[in-house]
Amino acid sequence: MNITGNTILITGGGSGIGRGLAEAFHAAGNQVIIAGRRPQPLEEACAANPGMAFQTLNVESTDAIRAFAAQIMADYPALNVLINNAGVMRAENLLTEPFDLTDAEATITTNLLGPIRLTAALLPHLRQQARATVINVTSGLAFMPLTATPTYNATKAAIHSYSQSLRHQLRETSVQVIELIPPAVQTDLMPGHNENPNGMPLADYIQESMALLQANPDAAEVCVERVKMLRNAESTGQYEKVFGMLNQAH
Repeated sequence: MNITGNTILITGGGSGIGRGLAEAFHAAGNQVIIAGRRPQPLEEACAANPGMAFQTLNVESTDAIRAFAAQIMADYPALNVLINNAGVMRAENLLTEPFDLTDAEATITTNLLGPIRLTAALLPHLRQQARATVINVTSGLAFMPLTATPTYNATKAAIHSYSQSLRHQLRETSVQVIELIPPAVQTDLMPGHNENPNGMPLADYIQESMALLQANPDAAEVCVERVKMLRNAESTGQYEKVFGMLNQAH
């Protein structure tokens, strides 16, 4: 993927990693459209970055995604990059009786069905572009679960697998598929996440990720150094050790 000269749609672009990516791509010379449920953070991001645009989107609704995709394609015919970033992360105690599935079902709908539905809606358009990219934001927890957030881990593992299949099926087309695999990053994804001393500062994560994208335009995965311990634990024979370190407080 060339990091300049694109028209890019980023879901969950009003805060956290999504806003960080939006601002970095905007500064690199791309037309950036951010989407999210809440207008206020989207408006604030666009006010801080003149030229950036936004549209609201509820990724839990199939009908909303379909209508949103049709509007985006009409308004931005040059759209050639989709970044599926919107996500939720919630702690779950699986021993609670009776177990409330509300958080689990919302997590699956947002983190898994949302990207699948939006990708499906936009893929015919992307395939018509001379070059196009789908970037799926997963997590180091796709490869090494944090046991306090079981459904979140499962959705990210599923999107990792989905990305591999999508990449293979699109191998003879103009559409590249990249998986962005963050470590713990200091954002508001969960309460206290922004102050987590073990989290990577957001600005550092964005800077390193953009540098990796620029240096490796054909990369299938973008892994900053801090996530490699999780990403590669199984292949390096360190799975049990890293699992214990990650989950010692749980």
